[in-house]
Amino acid sequence: MATVEIVSFGFLHAAAPQADVVLDLRRAFRDPHVNPRMRQLTGRDRIVRRAVLGTPGIRQLLAATTRQVQAYASGPSADRIVIGSGCAGGRHRSVVVADQLARRLRRRGHTVTVTHRDIRRPVVQRHPAIHTDSRSS
Repeated sequence: MATVEIVSFGFLHAAAPQADVVLDLRRAFRDPHVNPRMRQLTGRDRIVRRAVLGTPGIRQLLAATTRQVQAYASGPSADRIVIGSGCAGGRHRSVVVADQLARRLRRRGHTVTVTHRDIRRPVVQRHPAIHTDSRSS
């Protein structure tokens, strides 16, 4: 079985890591950053995790990505699969998705490592017009 490496990151800090699959969570999924109560938190905090996982479509994305990794792993030369999980700042959505994807893949027998590249970086100050989805939980 292939080893899976998952890297969460923020597009506003640096380029996406080299990966077989990059999940860009910026536009389609609710951003906890827009809620001042969650802004300084990370995807490791329960309130953030609930907000992200409560976003319509996120569980379907996790299921589809799990199937995609399974497909890559069934290839004849798949020994290592790298998944990038990116949001704007790398502290909220990308972290939750990376951790949840890792859980799903481990349950299916994969060896998984998770690196949260930007989780400890300062909160990115953004202009409100950048947000395409201003809904918050």
